[in-house]
Order: sequence, then structure tokens, then C-alpha cells
Amino acid sequence: MQEVTRKRSLEVDRIKGIPVRTYGRRHAKKLKGSRASAMEDVLPQVKISLPEGDDFIDPKSFFNFPVKEIWFEIGFGGGEHLLHQAVNNPDVGFIGCEPFINGVSSLCVGIRGKNVKNIRVWPDDARMLMDRFAPQSLDRLFLLHPDPWPKNRHHKRRFLQTEILDQLAQLLKPDALFRMATDHQELAVWLLKKMYFHSTFEWCAASADDWRKPPPDCPETRYGQKGLEQGRPPVYFSFRRI
Repeated sequence: MQEVTRKRSLEVDRIKGIPVRTYGRRHAKKLKGSRASAMEDVLPQVKISLPEGDDFIDPKSFFNFPVKEIWFEIGFGGGEHLLHQAVNNPDVGFIGCEPFINGVSSLCVGIRGKNVKNIRVWPDDARMLMDRFAPQSLDRLFLLHPDPWPKNRHHKRRFLQTEILDQLAQLLKPDALFRMATDHQELAVWLLKKMYFHSTFEWCAASADDWRKPPPDCPETRYGQKGLEQGRPPVYFSFRRI
């Protein structure tokens, strides 16, 4: 889900019996030290397990304490943004999806270090989880630095497709915020077009600074920093579900 530089692999998952192709690497370096131990200690406590069947699930049920809202991050990378949001919003339930195990391990280290209780993790393709969410069960959505898949023949691999956006429109509550970020110029145009011309979303920008500058509560991640160092400042798009 997140932008990667290593060789990508292809795995095939299934959603309701329909083959779903998951593009992107699952593993890189072998986990050692704190990352390995955090995966053993933390992931079993925060990993989401889906009940059998096709019934819709209220994502609040993944938490063993009351949460006032559900915020959902697709492709959390190293987990810096997800961890920051969870620490600063302890009454919100956070669900993060990331198939790259090394990224999951990084988040687990952060969860253990900060003793965070309001994060649940789906270490796989986000679409598999979205398919089970009840309609209008999400209060906020983040898609930060998704893989741009720059070659034309790979554009179909980009996460934000029209059919995915249709599904997200069903899952988000009215007035829910959908925030995106990318440092890839062509992908930025793609994201903006997909969102702007979708009838159920409204762009929140009132001035250029609204997309040139990060939102006040958005921390800098290693993906954003990488873009800045290479002369590609990120852009930020915020849309509301109408």
C-alpha cells in the first residue's frame, strides 16, 4: 500500500470468494531485536480477527472499551501518523491496515513504547476488511502516500479506483473527513480528479495553503520527509462525505 522501492511481489487473496490481487511487498529485512519481540508481544493483542461469514461488522466491536468514533488508515507505512493520532485522540478507536510486515512491526514497537490502547491492526489488504464493515461505520479516513504505480499499465493497481471510492462513500458517515497525501505529482492529479468528480465528496480547500501545507494535526512521516529531501513536497487533500 505504501510507496516502496524494493522489488514488489504479488499475492492473491479472496473477498467473498472473489480473487483480489494484492500488489506490493510483504516482507523486506528479517525482523530482529525490538521489532521481532514487539510483533510477538503486541500484534496478538491488537490484530483484528474477523468472524466467519459475510455479516456486516460494527468496527467499534473490535475494541474492549467504548470509543466515540472510528478512524481508519489505509496503508499506514511505519505507523508514525497512526500512532500520533491515537496518542492525541485517546477516546477514538483507530484501525490501521498495512500488508508490509516490517511496517507493522514498526507500529508495534510504537504501541508498546507509548502503551497505546486504542489501535487495532489489520496486517493485510484493506479491501478484505472494508468488505465486512457496516455501512456508515467510519468517522474519518486516511490514505497517506499510497504507492503511485507510475507506469501507465500499472494504473489499475492504484488503490483509489472509482469502485473503491463508491465503497468508501458507503462506509463513511455523512460529514466524515477523508484525508490524502502524496509527493507524486501524477498521482496527486489522479487522486484529485477521482475525488472532485465523485458526487458524494466535497473538497474542503479554501486556499492553496490548504493543500500545500500539512494539516495542523498531521505529523511528518518518513515518506513525507523522503519526498522533501528529494525535492518533492507533499500535497494534502481533504474531502468531506456529503
